[in-house]
Amino acid sequence: MNNDDDQTQRFYSLIWPHAAMVSRMARFLLHDQVEAEDLAQETLIRAFKGILAMDEKRDVRAWLMTILRNLRIDHLRVKGSKPEPVSLDDLPAEPAGAANVAWAVDAEWENPEELVGRFSDADVIDAMRALPEEIRWTLLLVDVEELDHADASRILDVPVGTVKSRAHRGRAMLRKALLPMARQLRLIK
Repeated sequence: MNNDDDQTQRFYSLIWPHAAMVSRMARFLLHDQVEAEDLAQETLIRAFKGILAMDEKRDVRAWLMTILRNLRIDHLRVKGSKPEPVSLDDLPAEPAGAANVAWAVDAEWENPEELVGRFSDADVIDAMRALPEEIRWTLLLVDVEELDHADASRILDVPVGTVKSRAHRGRAMLRKALLPMARQLRLIK
């Protein structure tokens, strides 16, 4: 088997099963469908080119998300903008335990995963798109793609503690954004 055949075989066995995830993440990050498709395609092309050098012990999803994130940053640089930096000091302060109060007001908030499942995907996506980009990336990696904190840390190039803090803050921000809608839809009192 020559190198080209090995490269193609590895791509289709390791990368191709995750193509839908790459496309979904790109669509979520970019509001323009065409740009999202271009970003996803460029990510897969970059993965194809680097597949022979990829460490087989590495988590393929994490590797693809790293490529996607780096390409996204490159595209933002070309456009003359960059993702807004997030400092925990810049986010609204919350009293101790306040993050849980909004969800625990009514008994239905005791199972937030079930409650979030009762919102339309569009409602949750709109709420997540309103979050700062680094918070949004963290929630996408940790909660949507279910990567562990260590993999998210490597992808985002931040300490694991920062990933945990961003995930906590992001979930609280998401709950706050969805709370009025939950009341309007009578999901809670």
